[in-house]
Parts: sequence; C-alpha cells; structure tokens
Amino acid sequence: MAIDRGNPSGKRDYAIILLACRLGLRVKDIKNLTLENFHWEKKQLTFVQSKTRKSITLPLVQDVGWAVIDYLRYGRPKVEMSHIFIRHLAPFLPFSEEDHLRQIVVKYMKLARIPISPKKKVGMHSLRHTLASLLLENDTPLPVISDILGHVDTNSTVVYLKVDIKKLKECPLEIEGGI
Repeated sequence: MAIDRGNPSGKRDYAIILLACRLGLRVKDIKNLTLENFHWEKKQLTFVQSKTRKSITLPLVQDVGWAVIDYLRYGRPKVEMSHIFIRHLAPFLPFSEEDHLRQIVVKYMKLARIPISPKKKVGMHSLRHTLASLLLENDTPLPVISDILGHVDTNSTVVYLKVDIKKLKECPLEIEGGI
C-alpha cells in the first residue's frame, strides 16, 4: 500500500481518502467534519452538505470509522480545534478554502506508480466518481447512488452512467436508415 499509516500525515491522508472513495464525500465536506458529525454508537456520519445545504446521514462503514479513530488517537496534533482534519505543519489549522486536497491523491498515485494522465482530472473528486462507478457496476439503483452522493436530483448522477460500458451495450438504439 502506498499510504504509510505509520506516521501522522499518513493516518490523516488514509482517513481522508477513505471518506472520499468509500462514502463519496466532497472535499469541502471532509474538511468541515467535526467530532459532532460522527455518531459512533449508531455507526453513522451526519452532516450538512456544503453544496446542497441539505443534511445527509451515511453509514459509517468499519474501515472508514477505524481509520478516523486511528488518526484521532495517534496522528492528529493535540490542538483545541473542532475540525477533525488539520494541516500537520505549524500553525496547526484546518485546510484552507482554496485547498482541494488534490496533492494528497497525486502524492499517493505517484508512490503507487499509477500513471497520471494530463488528459484526466486527478483529485478527490475522481475518488467520488470511482465510488459512483463501482456502485453502478454492482447494480445499485440510480436513486440510491444519488442519495449516497448527496445529489438533490438524479439527473446530477446521470453523468456517471457513461462509465459503465457493459450496461450501455445492453441498451443500444437503432439508427434510422442504418450506417
């Protein structure tokens, strides 16, 4: 695994990446998370989405929950701050508005020797897109994917349909007059 979870930054980055690729959280929502958003006893994560201003509750899957706990216990600098994820260089502050955390994804792609194409967008949103694609491949209904991603309208989720070539081949349209 490319992420070294033996150091504080690695613990943080691992938890952040899992929140994006396993729960589909947007960058801004990850950066805004506080302890109050985690309902450990119910195994749920509840927050108000920054983009839609709507409250969303997601299941706190085991690997994500443990990664966040590991970071809080053994990786996060001991500072009085409500934000869970903070920068690891002094001054220890939350990530800035302008920080899209792209550097985290790029760093680990390079360490894992995954090629970075100049034609494809690479960043936290690509992890969110991957989750949607995997859900679609596993026959998850579109309204459920929309709910997980926090889309108000399923039309916002339709952009993920183009990645499932196998499913697209199942519904070809006849072309008038042939080719």
